[in-house]
Amino acid sequence: MEHILDNTNYYEEAFNRNIGLTSEPEQQRLKKAVIAIPGAGGVGGIHLLTLARMGIGHFRLADFDIYETANINRQYGANTATFGKNKAEVMAEMVKGINPDADVAVFKDGITPQNIDSFLEGADIGLDGLDYFAPDARRLFFNTARKKGIPVITAAPLGFGCALIVFTPEAMSFDDYFGMNDHMSKAEKILAFTVGISPKPLHLRYMDTSKIDFKAGRGPALASSCVLCASMASTAAVGLLLKRGDIKPAPFYTQYDPYLGVYRQSRVLWGAKNPFQTLKRAILRRKFAHLLVS
Repeated sequence: MEHILDNTNYYEEAFNRNIGLTSEPEQQRLKKAVIAIPGAGGVGGIHLLTLARMGIGHFRLADFDIYETANINRQYGANTATFGKNKAEVMAEMVKGINPDADVAVFKDGITPQNIDSFLEGADIGLDGLDYFAPDARRLFFNTARKKGIPVITAAPLGFGCALIVFTPEAMSFDDYFGMNDHMSKAEKILAFTVGISPKPLHLRYMDTSKIDFKAGRGPALASSCVLCASMASTAAVGLLLKRGDIKPAPFYTQYDPYLGVYRQSRVLWGAKNPFQTLKRAILRRKFAHLLVS
């Protein structure tokens, strides 16, 4: 029998199973919340859908890219019917299919210095869905959010696992944690991000690193790790919105690798200035010295 959509009490009925883990007033807070997500690919797309199903009512979504065959293995908006379509527009449609009343502002050009203020306007929280190899866009997002007093969550898929770091306006900054500045080359920024995002590089125990191509901006990634990232990032986002849980900002980090059965929560004291981080960066610089020539 065909189900006729009744918008009268749709939200309350659709998200009723959240109640008990959230309260009715908390669910209304989520309904009013605004989440900004730059990037609608592997992690950004599943971040978006997870939060939509948790009842977040307002999103700001940015992506300039279109879906193609190489996205199939991990990006939740990618299928043969969406090839050639803008990722942000496809994902916005999927959100509306979950919650017809959801407000999704789409930025088809991605985030730029010209639109970043508009993109972050009214946002309660930012979730990093940017490509791993896009350090300048990432710095723009994190640093502008910090100036506006907006916390930002990053969750990186590493092998079968995830590394989560929360940046709040009053704690250590993105640039201080990762050791980035305006004078570094793109390759140097990517190396800095690589060292900072995986304080314990658990995935290197089993990953074939020869498949990582810094120049092409390509590396191994799995759907399962993207889903894990969404679980960890959305839990942190809801915790921040509802002021629940023990969420420690940078330089604290959380890593979980279900393939190895390893969970770690610790901190990188002094961020990029930590001696061990400095040593790891030096090792990577030698390994990828050919990228730092230009």
